[in-house]
Amino acid sequence: MALFKTVRGYSPKYGTNCYFADNATVIGEVEMGDNCTVWFNAVVRGDVHSIKIGSNTNIQDGAIIHCTYQKAKTIIGNNVSIAHGAIVHGCTIEDNVLVGMGAIIMDDAMVKSGSVIAAGAIILPGTIVEEGAIYAGVPAVKVKNTSNEMLEVIARTARNYPMYAEWYKE
Repeated sequence: MALFKTVRGYSPKYGTNCYFADNATVIGEVEMGDNCTVWFNAVVRGDVHSIKIGSNTNIQDGAIIHCTYQKAKTIIGNNVSIAHGAIVHGCTIEDNVLVGMGAIIMDDAMVKSGSVIAAGAIILPGTIVEEGAIYAGVPAVKVKNTSNEMLEVIARTARNYPMYAEWYKE
């Protein structure tokens, strides 16, 4: 069973039809919408500041969502996929975004809607990722605009994760 922990008087809250893998960890001031999934070894740690996650968002295996004490909360929109091993820290991610495997998004960064953060990319503190853009590299820079095909990948990934979660509820 997933670990849910109250810290500093804050308990995690989540909407309907959410799935939490057996060893997922959700701590403190965390609020999630409907149809969210948090997968194996993922940590959503709202102990030092708040984390707000919209609906239809998936936090995949080994991802870490955290904040900075008294400085930077984390806001993640709807239809967002945080891929395996990514770190999202004290930043804002708008709707319909794909964060690739092993990517890192740092404090006070803003990732606008319809964007992709490539696998392994590092978004430095305070960076503003343009709407509908793909950012890659270390540090990450814009490499191109998202195509219609890539926007469909973003949508399909967000749609599929609640379906995958149903396989584990059997």
